[in-house]
Amino acid sequence: MALKTILRYLPAKSTQINNEPSRRMHFYKTPALLKSLTKKLYWDIKGGDRDIYLTFDDGPIPGLTEYILDMLDAYAAKATFFCVGDNVRKYPEIAKNTILRGHRLGNHTFNHVKGWQSSSVAYLDNIKKCQHYIDLYQPVSEPAIFRPPYGQITPGQIALLSTEYHIIMWDVLAYDFEKKHNAQKSLDKILSKTGPGSIVVFHDNYKAEEKLKYMLPRFLSHFKEKGFNFKKIGQ
Repeated sequence: MALKTILRYLPAKSTQINNEPSRRMHFYKTPALLKSLTKKLYWDIKGGDRDIYLTFDDGPIPGLTEYILDMLDAYAAKATFFCVGDNVRKYPEIAKNTILRGHRLGNHTFNHVKGWQSSSVAYLDNIKKCQHYIDLYQPVSEPAIFRPPYGQITPGQIALLSTEYHIIMWDVLAYDFEKKHNAQKSLDKILSKTGPGSIVVFHDNYKAEEKLKYMLPRFLSHFKEKGFNFKKIGQ
């Protein structure tokens, strides 16, 4: 089965593919079969039996990013922020503050572009443009980390990127961006699906703000009470 066909069923923010209704199912936890067929992608992080890796996509943005940072501080939690490069360009002080408070920035393209609808050359150029702005404020680390918007990435793009980046996907998706999902039901789902080594995705964008503000503090409290640590990727 082609990788693009496999990834078509990945839970993501897009509701259409090539202007056709999406056939994706709502997986709060990425299926083990998908992980096994995409070995160059990082879906979780093995190691500590009490470590969880929180990630936030799409920021930084005024107001919400600061809320997330304050909430993480309240629980002594570290996280990884997969940033849209244009947001880093527009809000450098928020990006710098994120780093100063002990978190890590990752690459989420400069314009939140879809890999399946982009040539590999254009896609890599967009990623490099994003990385330029991240490197202005965060000490360069090798390899850098990248998450494809919507989970869309082709085998050719993976081959080209994996020499310079660790491509970070996710084990658990919060669906904080999904208006049709009940926040408490989504919270119950991710609490039950998250475990040691899970990479968990929330969203640092205004579309997700209401659900994120409901789910994130309850998620942090639940796992802190169980003795888990929240770490940034690479920590």
